[in-house]
Amino acid sequence: MKAVEFESTVSAGGQISLPPEVASEIYAGDQIRVVLMWDRDDSERSWRSMGRQRFDAVYAPEDAVYEQLLDNSAIR
Repeated sequence: MKAVEFESTVSAGGQISLPPEVASEIYAGDQIRVVLMWDRDDSERSWRSMGRQRFDAVYAPEDAVYEQLLDNSAIR
């Protein structure tokens, strides 16, 4: 598999333009893998929020016993 890196922008319709030299190497019907990376301050916050949501979705009330052990220094 070949790899190439380039910078582009996303149009209002959600399209990403390929540089001509990249587009000339890809044939119609070729399978491609796309990795998107972008800089924005809120991306880290979004990842943390999604991770917290997934954690909370499987957290059971019975798990609170561990928090009680951490919070109660008299038990130690």
